[in-house]
Amino acid sequence: MDINIFTGFGDILIEVALALIPLIIFFLFFQIFFLKLPTKKMKDVIKGLILAFLGLALFLQGVKVGFFPAGERMGESLGAVDHAWILIPLGFILGFVATFAEPAVRVLNHEVEKVSGGYIPQKVMLYTLSLGVALSIALSMFRILAGIPLWYFILPGYILVLVLIYFSKPNFVAIAFDSGGVATGPMTVTFILAISVGVASVTEGRDPLMDGFGMIALVALAPILTVLVLGLLYRRKERENERDLGREL
Repeated sequence: MDINIFTGFGDILIEVALALIPLIIFFLFFQIFFLKLPTKKMKDVIKGLILAFLGLALFLQGVKVGFFPAGERMGESLGAVDHAWILIPLGFILGFVATFAEPAVRVLNHEVEKVSGGYIPQKVMLYTLSLGVALSIALSMFRILAGIPLWYFILPGYILVLVLIYFSKPNFVAIAFDSGGVATGPMTVTFILAISVGVASVTEGRDPLMDGFGMIALVALAPILTVLVLGLLYRRKERENERDLGREL
């Protein structure tokens, strides 16, 4: 099979350049009038911009020639198996692994640990988000197989979020909503979404447009719920520590 991995790469380069140019202009404006970084630091920034440009271009090209086609083929193959229920545990595993490898998730976890002074460790956040996304992918596969409308999950889910906001620790609320956006990163969107669309396209009675999509909405919701639950656990632990301290005094 002849595969030209750089087909259309020129268009990808143009798209990435158009996306980065406004950011570069914005940075240069601040550099000239406010930041005034030294020459050595500016050289490092320029090197970083070049690496970011090449990295984004190569990643998007890889998505175009690899992730999307592979994901759709995998989804079609999985959707055609005799025991369709196996898609649910497979979805759980794929969701966990994809989130575990998500660069944006690791950046968020690092920032959370740094700002909280180690109060919320990176590993705790990583496993919490990975578990949340894994559950959402498994639920998405179940939704496709059962033909259940998306709003049956979204509406109760956000009602539960509103309830948990009241009981969870306040500092976990903002983290939870950022986690929902971060979890829907390139690994999940480019690979898992393609699989769900492929599954819906070969499942009898399912419309890829109606049933294949909507997975990202669940992926965005699940980490919010899991992080808020984590906030509940932290709040409970603090109360137990306060009670223990009160007994000692």
